[in-house]
Amino acid sequence: MSVHNSLGDLKLDQTVFFLCDMQERFRPAIKFFSDIVEVAKRLYPKGLGSTIEELNVSNAVCVIPKTKFSMVLPEVETHLKNLCGGKVKHIILFGVETHVCIQQTVIDLLARGFEVHVMADACSSRSQMDRMFALERFRHIGATVTTSEAVLLQLVGDKDHPKFKEIQAIIKISAPESGLVSSL
Repeated sequence: MSVHNSLGDLKLDQTVFFLCDMQERFRPAIKFFSDIVEVAKRLYPKGLGSTIEELNVSNAVCVIPKTKFSMVLPEVETHLKNLCGGKVKHIILFGVETHVCIQQTVIDLLARGFEVHVMADACSSRSQMDRMFALERFRHIGATVTTSEAVLLQLVGDKDHPKFKEIQAIIKISAPESGLVSSL
């Protein structure tokens, strides 16, 4: 796996999702929290973290409590070695806070050679400034900053994919902009 030669491609059979810290106690403090919850609900959650009621993580491979900012914990690394037949290449991150836990996880995953994709419309922070600077930093250090719709369509890859109609129904209504674009 090459950190700097990634073109941002995703292969469904080599991709896992990490969901970070979508906890009730963060709801009042995080900018655009309800928007990122709406975006996160569009995704099939195979992730990590203690989650709010609106997000069903019953299909998650693991839910691991953490005190470290990074989600790259020994238990997670063990799971990564076994998922996708041991061929995990792409990790898609979403949750809170962009400039803390998501950022440290991006750094740790890139350092381990994974291709990291951060869904900007499904991440936020208490401060919009911290969020935006973190997203910019991710681009500079080799992560792909993208959106939930782009990820979903990239993973199916073709209108003939058996899940395309399901994905099409999900994205029929655009995701909330979650503060990422200024209204004109």
